[in-house]
Amino acid sequence: MLIEFSVANFKSIKEEARLSLVASRNQEHWSTHVIQMRPSVGSPVLPHVLGAAVVYGPNAGGKTNFLMAIQAMQQIVTLSSTNVDKPLPVEPFMFDPKTRHEPTTFDATLLIDGVRYQYGFSATRSAVHEEWLYAWPRGRPQLWFYRQPDESEDFSVKFGDKLGGDKLVWRRATRRNALLLSTAASLNSSQLQPIWKWFNSKLHTAGGRAFTLRYCDEVDKDAIVDFLRAAGLALDDIRITEESFSEDMLSDDLPKNHKDLFVKDLQGTKIRKAQFVHAVKNGDVVELDAEQESAGTQKMLALAGPWLDTFENGNTLVIDELEAHLHPGLVRFLVQKFHDPNLNRNGAQLIFSTHNTSILDQSLLRRDQIWFCERDRQLATVLSPLSDFRPRKRYENLERAYLAGRYGAVPNVRAQADSTAHAYAP
Repeated sequence: MLIEFSVANFKSIKEEARLSLVASRNQEHWSTHVIQMRPSVGSPVLPHVLGAAVVYGPNAGGKTNFLMAIQAMQQIVTLSSTNVDKPLPVEPFMFDPKTRHEPTTFDATLLIDGVRYQYGFSATRSAVHEEWLYAWPRGRPQLWFYRQPDESEDFSVKFGDKLGGDKLVWRRATRRNALLLSTAASLNSSQLQPIWKWFNSKLHTAGGRAFTLRYCDEVDKDAIVDFLRAAGLALDDIRITEESFSEDMLSDDLPKNHKDLFVKDLQGTKIRKAQFVHAVKNGDVVELDAEQESAGTQKMLALAGPWLDTFENGNTLVIDELEAHLHPGLVRFLVQKFHDPNLNRNGAQLIFSTHNTSILDQSLLRRDQIWFCERDRQLATVLSPLSDFRPRKRYENLERAYLAGRYGAVPNVRAQADSTAHAYAP
């Protein structure tokens, strides 16, 4: 479970941007929107964590970059120990000469099996500079390791005495462009593997429909159908077929060099395809390829598998622009699922961005679940919680106040229009 995430010097983010999922003390929707931690006797008190958080902001405000930072941290954790020659997926803030060559910093506070961890690192595309891990197994912080560069252009590691294992082997096996956590986890460190596994299997970004089709085959197709029908889609079944890949499956608009790469990578593989089964009034059954359905139906198909898997396994799901191709009512439907204690029984979380202001509604969201992204005068992204603006509990119309500019993070259309008109004035 994610408690907090922060990033600095990444794309449009210059100074630290921090998202906290710790619930405030207000009692709004406490029994539905807050994942209440109940420690066992003798265990430390754990924070109550929110089941969902939403980020608003104008186009080019940095919402996507912030969510991409979560994905970048995940990629570095899961792949750095095996990607020997590939650069790390970081990109510094380029609008300040001081930050262009400085490392990007990621930091995440997690709750795994009742234990709180704080793990983070700083890195450029070619090397990891610092790396740290703290644990709170009994309510008090323990340093497990801290890595920093040394004078020999290599690095040194300080290990805490509470971390067991063959530390000398881990240190020798860790390259400058790889994480110690990832290397030690690959060498079967029993204490470090749970943190690595959280990034590998518990943190998800919703992708294409392949995950849903695999879920249909391997887990429960009926659950997918029921989910889509509950969302208002008119279908009676889904039929999954497999076809051998052929070049004819690729778009004619695809550049030849890209097409050649796809042909090389996919030659001999099986491609899953989905058909939606519709029973019409005269008793006939009509099967349509997913590509023949609406963009909204295709989006819901892509979401269905990750959505159900997230609830089943208590994952953290990150989605950029949740509302794309979806009716506002469907967006509300999806968010409400994370606030249903009968469905969300395993601590599943949703972090998403959207332009859909209809869900800025205190009957749907707690005030501490809402965040805003915008650029400052130095073109740097700033992330702020709604709580900074002290909206009135229950009575303030959040949507109206946001669109009126009270919370910032809205397009400055008039100012831009005036600037453009002035530039082209005779």
